[in-house]
Amino acid sequence: MTDSNPSDTTSLLDRAGLDAAAAKRQLDRGLEGADDGELFLEYRQSEMLVFDNGRLKQATYDTAQGFGLRAVKDEAVGYAHSSDVSEEAMARAADAVRAVKGGHTGTYADAPPRTNTRLYGDENPMGSPDFATKIKLLEEINAYARDKDARVRQVSASLGASWQVVEILRGDGQIYRDIRPLVRVNVSVVAGVGDRQETGSNGYGGREGYQRFIDAAAWRGAVDEAVRQALLNLESVPAPAGEMDVVLGSGWPGVMLHEAVGHGLEGDFNRKKTSAFAGLMGQQVAAKGVTVVDDGAMPGRRGSLSVDDEGTPTNRTTLIEDGILVGYMQDRQNARLMGMKPTGNGRRESYSHVVMPRMTNTYMLAGDREPGEIIASVKNGIYAVNFGGGQVDITSGKYVFQCTEAYRIENGKVGAPVKGAMLIGNGPTDLHRISMIGNDFALDSGVGTCGKNGQGVPVGVGQPTLRMDRITVGGTG
Repeated sequence: MTDSNPSDTTSLLDRAGLDAAAAKRQLDRGLEGADDGELFLEYRQSEMLVFDNGRLKQATYDTAQGFGLRAVKDEAVGYAHSSDVSEEAMARAADAVRAVKGGHTGTYADAPPRTNTRLYGDENPMGSPDFATKIKLLEEINAYARDKDARVRQVSASLGASWQVVEILRGDGQIYRDIRPLVRVNVSVVAGVGDRQETGSNGYGGREGYQRFIDAAAWRGAVDEAVRQALLNLESVPAPAGEMDVVLGSGWPGVMLHEAVGHGLEGDFNRKKTSAFAGLMGQQVAAKGVTVVDDGAMPGRRGSLSVDDEGTPTNRTTLIEDGILVGYMQDRQNARLMGMKPTGNGRRESYSHVVMPRMTNTYMLAGDREPGEIIASVKNGIYAVNFGGGQVDITSGKYVFQCTEAYRIENGKVGAPVKGAMLIGNGPTDLHRISMIGNDFALDSGVGTCGKNGQGVPVGVGQPTLRMDRITVGGTG
């Protein structure tokens, strides 16, 4: 496979100089006696430019290519992959996956339905603007941030992009193809007074070329926000600890929903009954008014895909409706074993990774309360606007999340910013503690990456402002 850009019309097999009939022959060998499976071909270009502390710290460009061959028999999966896209490598992969042990239904699974939907263009972000222009942009971001305030001590800015072409060949002869651009811009700053230093960050991105994201208004807005956060945190006081009411802001705070609830609604965890939501289909799992969806069919969003990594078109899957559990996110294998339909959530990090059910853009729908009304209803609590890292146990639903921007709420008014606040709880339990849902739904700005079983994939999150009652807050005060 060459390093030149594959076009819309040139197949990855042709690029590798491999006859399609030869690839199909090895695929047939690998899938003999299987219920399902595919040959997944990938070509990816990616770059990362990092400007840190006044100089270019990193400039990397990478091209990756390869294939993965998967055979599925009942619950068993055989998977082999190689960066060598040749008939010899595919023959070895076919030998490997044929060794999978498991039941066989005697019927090869039907192919995914076709779609003409294109949720993003095929522009390669690496092509424009040129390298010199990107470096100049990072220099401008650095200078603008430092000129904002004398307390800014350090600035880090990055541009990252990838351009991925995938082709999925099935044993029944069906072929699916997708071209996926992805861009992300990130800014972080350190501000200090005396011995005290605090950080702030902001980023944005999506599935398109660089042009909209490197507009001056866009990157200046990101710098302004990062500097605002850092300076605000310089004024923060130790967070209180104890059980109290918590108001979550709109947009990015949906990452808590993603982690504490979303993973528990993925098909594999529920089929294996390792999720706290296993066996609860049709039951009340959240407060009334809570509706959660996963939508991979939103144009241009970071978590969107025209088709997933099995060829299934993505769509809008309702998971929780008015508090009732109504759906799971499914890939083909888990959907078949659970007697359900695939939802377009079969995803993999690359050709060297096996498919799993994964989230795309997961969010809670808006309610009818004004955000100001929600804050005014809290006598003593925390207003959490931004989050950093978090951890969740899928089986128990227990989570811990760090707030990177939060405030005291006293007598219905937002007070001083607080430092070191941690939200501690249980996802399935705390869904019932949502007492007010705002009308200000927002999605994140396009920065999310989700980890599962060692694989990372781009995702989106979102929610309106929420009030959650009696949440444990771990603090430093």
